[in-house]
Amino acid sequence: MKFITFQTQDGKQAAGWIQGNDLAVDMHAVSKGEMPGSILEFLSGHEHYTPYIHELSPFREGDAGVYRLSEVRLLAPLPRPVSIRDFYAFEEHVKTARQKRGLDVIPEWYQFPVFYFTNHLAIRGPDEVIDMPPGCLCLDYELEIACVIGKEGRDIQASEADDYIFGYCIMNDWSARDIQREEMKVGLGPAKGKDFATSLGPFLVSKEELDSQKINDRYDLKMTAAVNGKVISKGNLKDVYYSFAEMIERASAGVTLFPGEVIGSGTVGTGCILELGEEVHRYLEPRDEIELTIERLGALKNKIAAKSG
Repeated sequence: MKFITFQTQDGKQAAGWIQGNDLAVDMHAVSKGEMPGSILEFLSGHEHYTPYIHELSPFREGDAGVYRLSEVRLLAPLPRPVSIRDFYAFEEHVKTARQKRGLDVIPEWYQFPVFYFTNHLAIRGPDEVIDMPPGCLCLDYELEIACVIGKEGRDIQASEADDYIFGYCIMNDWSARDIQREEMKVGLGPAKGKDFATSLGPFLVSKEELDSQKINDRYDLKMTAAVNGKVISKGNLKDVYYSFAEMIERASAGVTLFPGEVIGSGTVGTGCILELGEEVHRYLEPRDEIELTIERLGALKNKIAAKSG
C-alpha cells in the first residue's frame, strides 16, 4: 500500500492511503474515528490497524473522507519523523566523493556502516519550494532511499531487522556543499550544511509492495535524478554496500529504535553534483527543478526558491 499525508482543498490535513491510482482515502474519516489522524500514530499501532484496513470495503469517489488524488496536495508522508539517521552506504559514492577531495576511502568505512543525525524538523514534501540557506553558493541534491521503522526494538540483529521495517520512500538530503566543506574541517561532521531541508515522499510504500524486487537482503530498484528535466544521475539500490538490515543493526546497538524513525541510505553512486563534478552539471540555482525517481516509489519533485527582491 501507498500511505500518504495530504491537504484537502479546504486546508484540512489528513493521513491515509492511495486507493487504485486516483483516490486519496482519509483513514480517520472513513473509519469513523477508529483509525488515527496521522501516519506517525498509525505506525505506532500499525499491526493493529492494518488488518482493519482490509476489512473496510473499497471506497468510491464521493464517499465521506475520499478525494480525487488530483484534488489534494500531497505532503511529506511523515511530516515530523521521530528522528532521521542518514547513512553513507554506497561504495561508489564514497569513493568518488572522496577522490574529488584527494582522499582515499578509509579502512574503517568497510568495518561498519556510519551515519549522522539530520534535522527531523525541517522536512519538505512533494512540490515544496526549497530555500537556499544563507550564504550558500553550492546547493546540491542527494538521491537516496529511506526506510521507516514500524516496530520498537533494541540491539536488533541484521537477520531480524526486516521485521522492524514498515516501508520505504524517496529521500533528498539537500546539501550546502560550500558550508559543509568548511564546517567539516572541524571534524564533527555536517551540520549547518545539511539541517535546512530534507525532502521525503511522495508516499510511504509498505515493504510488501516491493517483494517482487527483492534479491536476498537488497532490492533491485532503479534510481534517477533530473535537473530541469535532464537526467544526470542513475543508480540502483541493489548496488548498496551495506543493506538496510545492517544499517538497522548498527543504529540499534545499545539504543532503542521507535516507530516513525527514518533510516536514510546515503547517496547512490552518481547521485549528487558533488560526485558528478561541475563539468557534468553546475550546482543548483534559484528556480531549478529537481526530480528524484525510484522504481515503485514514485517521483519526488522540488523547486529551488527564486531569489528574494
